Amino acid sequence: MPDDPGERAAFLRQLAESGEAEAQALYGQLLLDGNGVDKDEAAAFAWFNRAAAQGHLMALNMVGRCYDLGWGVAIDKARAADCYRIAGEHGLDWAMYNYATLLALGHGVAEDKAAALAWFEKAAKLGNVKAINFVGSFHEDGWVVARNLTKAARLYERAAEGGDFRGMFNHARMLGAKGRGEEALRWIERAGERATPAFVAKAAAFLDASPVPAFRARGRAAIERGAGRC
Repeated sequence: MPDDPGERAAFLRQLAESGEAEAQALYGQLLLDGNGVDKDEAAAFAWFNRAAAQGHLMALNMVGRCYDLGWGVAIDKARAADCYRIAGEHGLDWAMYNYATLLALGHGVAEDKAAALAWFEKAAKLGNVKAINFVGSFHEDGWVVARNLTKAARLYERAAEGGDFRGMFNHARMLGAKGRGEEALRWIERAGERATPAFVAKAAAFLDASPVPAFRARGRAAIERGAGRC
């Protein structure tokens, strides 16, 4: 693969036009991100569809993402759910996670938290750290399972160590509640390095209002310091 982004995009396009499904999926992602080519969500959607038609599971998941978020096509949560479900049934952990999220929220499908948990657990068994974090939330909040803060804390720690920024933040919350403020602040800073700007803003507001003294005093600075290194 060429190092230059433009040359890489041209190389992948040539392979994609020859019918190579993996290249079609990768080229679609470049178009979606505007990486080495002009950003074109509609063209990305078309390439994802071409790859998905050949059985490429991540491409099918990305077709679902396009329908889910309106990338290059009108939002259609029901069609997004169908794409995620099919790819998930064929073993793709990210599709399992995305389908579970729609089930948990009742977007495009009837809300079914029990089914959502089952799908999150399937993805978690495959090592999907976002799913591991979400399973932790079910146990923390007592959604369709008995509330178990010990299990939730263990799951958040796994998600944090796996690199999920929400897992890092949730792990930090649990540490702070146990009086381990300095350790918690280090995880908050790491979360800031990976988090989206919207999450950083929301987390900073949460930390400002936290009953944990270390969070109120230094939590905002920690997560914003991490975000500054993104």
